[in-house]
Amino acid sequence: MKKEIILKGKLVTLRPLSQKDAGRFCQWLNDSEVLIFLDIYDRSRTTLKMEKEWISKMKREKTRAAFAIDANDGTHIGVVSLRDIEPLHKNAQFGIIIGDKKYWGQGCGTEAGKLIIDYGFRKLKLHRIWLGFYAYNIRAEKSYKKLGFKKEGCLRQQLFRKGHYHDLINMGILRDEWLKRQKPGQFKKR
Repeated sequence: MKKEIILKGKLVTLRPLSQKDAGRFCQWLNDSEVLIFLDIYDRSRTTLKMEKEWISKMKREKTRAAFAIDANDGTHIGVVSLRDIEPLHKNAQFGIIIGDKKYWGQGCGTEAGKLIIDYGFRKLKLHRIWLGFYAYNIRAEKSYKKLGFKKEGCLRQQLFRKGHYHDLINMGILRDEWLKRQKPGQFKKR
């Protein structure tokens, strides 16, 4: 039996995805204020069946480490993942959604990012973690900079949304950069 991984911080806990999370994912992915920051913005309505299938797929996928994000009050507020884990080059793509808008700007996303990045570098032995976000997502950019991501490039006018073109910003962080930023004992096993 595979051991389930739980990562705990002061504000959030990262836990394995569960089928019971599907309803909240549907709620978030049908909210235009949440979707505006995601690639799936223009797709049709998200259904409970779609989300249950997605959760099942995530649990089987070998190239992804996906976790539900629970606030310290027990509320499921989002999802964070390392995907497209490349074993030869030891790279992965970071992704996060804080779907519960009551928790926006509270530091929960940044802490969830710290937990999964540390997991990626220390446990999965990754060398590089990268991400992409739309330039209008200022809150995300601030969080990524706090985490130590550095701008690596820009795909100019990559996205056409709401009558305008928008840039896609690429950022990355290397294992040695991450480890230099950490205080000794900061991420102890719980």
